Amino acid sequence: MLAPRFNTLSRITQQLLVCLACVASPAAMAQLPDSLRQTINAQSLPADSMGIWVQSTDSSTPLVAHNADRLFNPASTIKLATTLAALLELGPAYTWRTDFRSNVPVENGVLRGDLIIRGTGDPGAVSEEHWRMLRDLQRMTGLKRIEGNVILDAGYFMLPPGDPGEFDGQPYRAYNQLPYALHVNSNAIRFHIIPDTNGIRIEAEPPLPGLTLVNRLTAGSGNCDAWQRGIRYEVDHQQVTFSGSYPVNCGTYELLRTAVAADVNAAELFKLHWAQWGGELTGDVLSHQGSPLSYNHTLMVHHSRPLADLIRVANKWSHNVMTRHMALTLGAQRMGEPATLEKARVSLIDVLSTAGVDTQGMFIDNGSGLSRVARISPRQLGQILQVGWESPRRPEFVSSLSISGIDGTTRRQYRNEARTGQMHLKTGLLNQVSAISGYVRNQCNEDMMVVLLVNHPEAHLGHGTRMQQTLLDWVYTTGNCPR
Repeated sequence: MLAPRFNTLSRITQQLLVCLACVASPAAMAQLPDSLRQTINAQSLPADSMGIWVQSTDSSTPLVAHNADRLFNPASTIKLATTLAALLELGPAYTWRTDFRSNVPVENGVLRGDLIIRGTGDPGAVSEEHWRMLRDLQRMTGLKRIEGNVILDAGYFMLPPGDPGEFDGQPYRAYNQLPYALHVNSNAIRFHIIPDTNGIRIEAEPPLPGLTLVNRLTAGSGNCDAWQRGIRYEVDHQQVTFSGSYPVNCGTYELLRTAVAADVNAAELFKLHWAQWGGELTGDVLSHQGSPLSYNHTLMVHHSRPLADLIRVANKWSHNVMTRHMALTLGAQRMGEPATLEKARVSLIDVLSTAGVDTQGMFIDNGSGLSRVARISPRQLGQILQVGWESPRRPEFVSSLSISGIDGTTRRQYRNEARTGQMHLKTGLLNQVSAISGYVRNQCNEDMMVVLLVNHPEAHLGHGTRMQQTLLDWVYTTGNCPR
């Protein structure tokens, strides 16, 4: 039973709120190095709103520990916990299966029955892979005509119904999409806004057959940094309406949004790609959520890209849906199918604890950081960095982080200067939360681990980002370089 090992959300939340009432004492500030204390005092954020942990990778004693044992909301830096636990438990070569099944064999290119597609939550499935996967099915089986239905079996994940807009009232944002065991493109569509001589043209990628686009955009002028460049986006069932005045001087623009439910997206993509390969389907594409459907024949098994490749996308670009899938997969692998949120939470804590992380008070909500109740201390996050550094999985783990000035979420920081490429970092940002964590190669070529967690009503308004840069600058210039 899970209940004895896992406290209820309400009890944990109450305990965490009590911990958040704690504040740093003047004595704690006094223990900071003078240069860093002066830096903190010069910021717009109070010292009590932040937790800091800095330590060399070859030391057991932190150089800086400010509010180090206080629990903070870590935002997306909690992805470090999820991806490291997945690496340690599943291994870098782990892949997700998509099984093609039936109750009758394929004869002369015809399946006279239903085709069952059983997904296990491939976090990285994209249109190109889905397209090739269906071509492989045809090549391996000779299948060209399905005289039955296609059944999308997504029962590997057993999750309660959810609202993708519950977190912040933005249900069509890609980052808010809920897990689904047969996701493709994480249920997102890339809309290309293209000014031309005839006005404003809109193209959807992928072009779902059942999706209707209504284009009411007009050509105009304005600020290219304006919110969505003046585009209003509305969804009504499977119809998307674009309206507003688009500044044509801005050139082409891409808007990443969702427009349909995850099962509808998967069904429409099957119809699109199956037809592109010349396949026929006499029935419909149906959804199944529950116990695995019975079958007599396995027609093909498709394997995803390996975990080591996928965590690079998840961490560098802070991909919420992917890390939620990884957490659910970890739970199912340790505790059996189907994957549930509670199994994921328990398994994440178990793996980290076994690896040597002090998990007391830690709460990993869904694995992605898109949460108001997730909590971790700077010291605990620092221990995760230490375990990752000392693990045989260090190359995969460190390389999954954004490289300063080069790629991912820190690609615009420290460009064309000495600090370019010297930091591997994971960022986090929510309303009232700003966070960063990772590894810094300082000017003395010493590898430092750094954690900064800021919880404050104004943390997300630029103040947190400035504090991040200030701390990273301090860490980079700190060290006992040979004279």
